[in-house]
Amino acid sequence: MATKNHNLSDYDINSVPNAEGMKIGIVVAEWNENITAALLDGARSTLIKHGVKPEDITIMTVPGSFELIYGASQMVKKELDGVIAIGCVIRGDTPHDRYICQGVTYGLSRLNAVQDIPVIYGLITTLDMQQAEDRAGGKMGNKGDECAVTAIKMIDFKRKLK
Repeated sequence: MATKNHNLSDYDINSVPNAEGMKIGIVVAEWNENITAALLDGARSTLIKHGVKPEDITIMTVPGSFELIYGASQMVKKELDGVIAIGCVIRGDTPHDRYICQGVTYGLSRLNAVQDIPVIYGLITTLDMQQAEDRAGGKMGNKGDECAVTAIKMIDFKRKLK
């Protein structure tokens, strides 16, 4: 979702289903930890605000954003209702960021297509550190909040299909 004129933390609280009883995994990249830790805090606090018990949130770390694919693929095998993948890639002096972003996007998309639980895309991709900070609790809100709301809604979506 483009964030140009949208605060990531703004949402209609009444549109979020009750998340009591949901078990959610979060896999978070250690790279750019100042950003990913803030995104994780946003996701965790939003999940709890909507009824997920702290003990029903499983958090695992991986070294970098590319490893989110493997981390998420392992977490979907656990007794979870959904997985949130959180990472941050900031453009550098080489095209490395494009390859990482493309790989993670493909990998997480594939997991969504072949697994039985939703995998939420929480990779922020920015041109510089300021843009990342703006999306990790700064003036653009917190992408972690948005990911948590998306996870709750997608788990509810799946439950309604049963």
